[in-house]
Order: sequence, then C-alpha cells, then structure tokens
Amino acid sequence: MQVEIIGKPLAVCLVSGGLDSCVTAAIARKTCRLAFLHVNYGQLTERRELEAFNGIANYFRVEDRLVVDISHLKSIGGSALTDPSIPVPLDAHGPGIPMTYVPFRNTHLLAIAVSWAEVIGARYIFIGATEVDSSGYPDCRKGYFEAFNRLIEEGTRPETKIEVITPIIRYSKRQVVEEGLRLNAPLHLTWSCYKNEDAACGRCDSCVLRLKGFEAAGVIDPISYEVRP
Repeated sequence: MQVEIIGKPLAVCLVSGGLDSCVTAAIARKTCRLAFLHVNYGQLTERRELEAFNGIANYFRVEDRLVVDISHLKSIGGSALTDPSIPVPLDAHGPGIPMTYVPFRNTHLLAIAVSWAEVIGARYIFIGATEVDSSGYPDCRKGYFEAFNRLIEEGTRPETKIEVITPIIRYSKRQVVEEGLRLNAPLHLTWSCYKNEDAACGRCDSCVLRLKGFEAAGVIDPISYEVRP
C-alpha cells in the first residue's frame, strides 16, 4: 500500500500509458494520494501501453495499482483500435467520428474506476480526456463527464462522494506537453501510437497530434519514431 500523506484525499487515476494520462497523473499527485488504474481492452498496442503504465507508476512511486482486462470490447469490435481488419486511419480529422473511436469505452473504464474508488474510499477519479486537439470522440466531451458525475451520485451509496476530474479537458496538445515539462512528468515513458509497439509509426492520428504538440511547445518528443513528419 502507499504511504499515506496526511491531509491529502485519495484519488483513482486512469493511466493508459499515454501522454495525456501521464500529465493528468502529475497534476493529480499535487493534491492527492494516488491509486493507478489501467485497462486492457484488446487494443492493438495493449502490451506496450501496459509497459508504459508500469513505467509511469514506478516513476511516481505509486504502489496501489489495478490492471483490469475487458477484452470483450475486442470481441464487440467496431473500432480500428481493437479490430485488426479495420485499418488504422492516417487522418482521423475528416467529418464524423473516426474509426479509432471505441464504442462507449470511457463508460466502461469509468465504471470500473467508480467501483474501485467506492471500495478503497477514493474521493476523486482523474482521467486525461481533452476536447481540444483531440480526435473528436463523443465520450471525451465536457458534457459527457458532467453527466457521468450525475450518474455516480445516483448509483452509489448515499454516503459515497466521488467526482470525476478532467484537469486537461480544455488543454491543447502544446499545453499538455508544457504542463508535463513543468511538472517533471516522465514523458519519455509514455506511448501514444495506435499501431506499433516498438518505434511509434509517426503517421496515425495519435502520433500526429502528439508530434504537433511537442513541436508547438518547442521541444523534441523523446520517444522513437519510424517517421517524424
């Protein structure tokens, strides 16, 4: 178990291993004791994301960790992140919701987080969702999280007080990178690529957004790429 820091509330932090969740964890640890949650859902880069999660947890010395498998999302399919037969798009900024959207994924993740938070007495759940410089997923919008907080209130014990916090919801990728650097977050341990588990592809939507964020912040992304546009 973590060493308790008197006066700080406990928070569950959803950590995918990506840039946004890493910076969110760095923000959360300023005011909270942390428990890290990671979810394997059958994504193409599942192994690499788990490796990044453990690296970030070790860096922040978080001992309370929960890794959950919900690979039924792969069986359900409907996303380029879980179905190998659907090509990962190189440009997800066209009209409509991109094929990298995993149907209702954040609801599955947050439901697990709420269950764990209620058991361990956590007051907050931190998630690194952002609306700006994002792929446009419907379950990453501010209104979605406001609705989920109402659901928590309706669906937990009367004495339970849990709130989902989205500290970077209005951040651009440049701001995410800058905040991570300011907080000494281990950006070199993170993984964002949708396709590869060795060198990042540099071409998928997630890689492109990440690289643009580092470029706008005036720093070089520390991870390796097959291609740097």
